[in-house]
Amino acid sequence: MTIKKTLKITGWVVLGIVSIVPIYLLSAYTLSRISVDREAGSGNDVAVYLITNGVHTDLVLPARSRHINWTDEIKYSNTKSKDTTAAYVAFGWGDKGFYLETPTWADLKASVACRAACGYGSSAMHATFYKHVREDSTSVKIMMSNAQYSRLVSYIKGSFRTDDGQHFINIPTNANYGNSDAFYEAKGSYSIFHTCNTWTNNALKSCGQKACLWTPFDTGLFYQYGR
Repeated sequence: MTIKKTLKITGWVVLGIVSIVPIYLLSAYTLSRISVDREAGSGNDVAVYLITNGVHTDLVLPARSRHINWTDEIKYSNTKSKDTTAAYVAFGWGDKGFYLETPTWADLKASVACRAACGYGSSAMHATFYKHVREDSTSVKIMMSNAQYSRLVSYIKGSFRTDDGQHFINIPTNANYGNSDAFYEAKGSYSIFHTCNTWTNNALKSCGQKACLWTPFDTGLFYQYGR
């Protein structure tokens, strides 16, 4: 292959990569503003919270309810504090490498970012206990019926990998974000098309709540809820 042909091919590859970014961002913005409406006849039996840290979204559920006792699998003993008084547990799905190898953005490695973006990494569920949850600019309360909540529980449970006894698999690590969280093995792969926020959006769709047609970012979800 001649140098001229090599440079031409390289140029087209670079142009293609550069072109993908604005197309991706435009698609993300447009599709996240298209609403999936809340199911008709939705009840107000259970309160669930949608929260964000400014980048990543979690869904916060009652730690114990008549539907499920999450603490049977998301054990307090897997956290540093081992505090059994928390009334809520938050679920956030994401790339395992990001979770365990990137405690701060300054620690982000190019290899971790590329692996995650391309969907080559494995995933993890981040579970965090809270004693209290309140509505503010980073938290939205979502009311749903018992039947809808059961569907949400099924969606979240189905995102965990389990052992031969059908129990969630805890990931022993010191990369915790605080004293009240733990990590578990999860199903699926993170990518730029299926991010942590896409998982949350799909969770809301699964139980008939307002959601985006598609979103990779938290801003789309909070737009749908007037934030």
